[in-house]
Amino acid sequence: MSITAETKTKLIKEHGRGKDDTGSPEVQVAILTERIRNLTDHFKTHAKDNHSRRGLLMLVNQRRSLLDYLRRKDEQRYTDLIAKLGLRK
Repeated sequence: MSITAETKTKLIKEHGRGKDDTGSPEVQVAILTERIRNLTDHFKTHAKDNHSRRGLLMLVNQRRSLLDYLRRKDEQRYTDLIAKLGLRK
Protein backbone atom coordinates (compact mmCIF):
# COMPACT_ATOMS: atom_id res chain seq x y z
CA MET A 1 0.00 0.00 0.00
CA SER A 2 2.89 2.37 0.58
CA ILE A 3 5.31 3.39 -2.13
CA THR A 4 8.88 2.14 -2.35
CA ALA A 5 11.94 4.32 -1.95
CA GLU A 6 12.82 3.85 -5.62
CA THR A 7 9.38 5.02 -6.72
CA LYS A 8 9.60 8.02 -4.43
CA THR A 9 13.04 9.09 -5.74
CA LYS A 10 11.80 8.65 -9.32
CA LEU A 11 8.82 10.91 -8.59
CA ILE A 12 11.09 13.50 -6.93
CA LYS A 13 13.42 13.57 -9.94
CA GLU A 14 10.54 13.77 -12.38
CA HIS A 15 8.50 16.48 -10.66
CA GLY A 16 11.12 18.39 -8.64
CA ARG A 17 11.96 21.94 -9.49
CA GLY A 18 15.60 21.54 -8.49
CA LYS A 19 18.14 18.82 -7.77
CA ASP A 20 17.13 17.97 -4.20
CA ASP A 21 13.61 19.36 -4.24
CA THR A 22 11.30 17.30 -2.05
CA GLY A 23 9.06 19.99 -0.60
CA SER A 24 7.57 21.75 -3.60
CA PRO A 25 3.83 21.30 -4.10
CA GLU A 26 4.44 19.46 -7.38
CA VAL A 27 6.52 16.75 -5.68
CA GLN A 28 4.14 16.45 -2.74
CA VAL A 29 1.12 16.11 -5.04
CA ALA A 30 2.90 13.53 -7.20
CA ILE A 31 3.76 11.40 -4.15
CA LEU A 32 0.24 11.70 -2.76
CA THR A 33 -1.20 10.76 -6.16
CA GLU A 34 0.93 7.60 -6.26
CA ARG A 35 -0.19 6.64 -2.76
CA ILE A 36 -3.84 7.30 -3.69
CA ARG A 37 -3.53 5.09 -6.78
CA ASN A 38 -2.00 2.29 -4.70
CA LEU A 39 -4.81 2.49 -2.16
CA THR A 40 -7.43 2.55 -4.91
CA ASP A 41 -6.01 -0.70 -6.29
CA HIS A 42 -5.99 -2.13 -2.75
CA PHE A 43 -9.72 -1.46 -2.41
CA LYS A 44 -10.50 -3.50 -5.51
CA THR A 45 -9.65 -6.64 -3.53
CA HIS A 46 -10.33 -5.42 0.03
CA ALA A 47 -13.65 -3.63 -0.21
CA LYS A 48 -14.42 -3.67 3.52
CA ASP A 49 -11.15 -2.11 4.68
CA ASN A 50 -12.72 0.97 6.21
CA HIS A 51 -9.67 2.00 8.23
CA SER A 52 -7.59 2.39 5.08
CA ARG A 53 -10.52 4.12 3.36
CA ARG A 54 -10.36 6.83 6.02
CA GLY A 55 -6.66 7.24 5.27
CA LEU A 56 -7.44 7.48 1.57
CA LEU A 57 -9.93 10.28 2.18
CA MET A 58 -7.35 12.13 4.25
CA LEU A 59 -4.78 11.80 1.43
CA VAL A 60 -7.28 13.06 -1.13
CA ASN A 61 -8.10 16.08 1.03
CA GLN A 62 -4.42 16.84 1.57
CA ARG A 63 -3.77 16.64 -2.18
CA ARG A 64 -6.75 18.90 -2.86
CA SER A 65 -5.40 21.49 -0.41
CA LEU A 66 -1.97 21.45 -2.06
CA LEU A 67 -3.53 21.78 -5.51
CA ASP A 68 -5.65 24.72 -4.33
CA TYR A 69 -2.54 26.38 -2.92
CA LEU A 70 -0.65 25.85 -6.16
CA ARG A 71 -3.56 27.20 -8.18
CA ARG A 72 -3.64 30.38 -6.07
CA LYS A 73 0.13 30.90 -6.34
CA ASP A 74 0.83 29.94 -9.96
CA GLU A 75 -1.92 28.94 -12.38
CA GLN A 76 0.49 27.70 -15.07
CA ARG A 77 2.31 25.31 -12.70
CA TYR A 78 -1.10 24.03 -11.56
CA THR A 79 -2.35 23.29 -15.08
CA ASP A 80 0.95 21.67 -16.06
CA LEU A 81 0.88 19.43 -13.00
CA ILE A 82 -2.68 18.17 -13.38
CA ALA A 83 -2.03 17.49 -17.07
CA LYS A 84 1.18 15.60 -16.24
CA LEU A 85 -0.44 13.51 -13.51
CA GLY A 86 -3.67 12.93 -15.44
CA LEU A 87 -5.92 14.48 -12.82
CA ARG A 88 -9.26 15.95 -13.72
CA LYS A 89 -10.38 19.56 -13.22
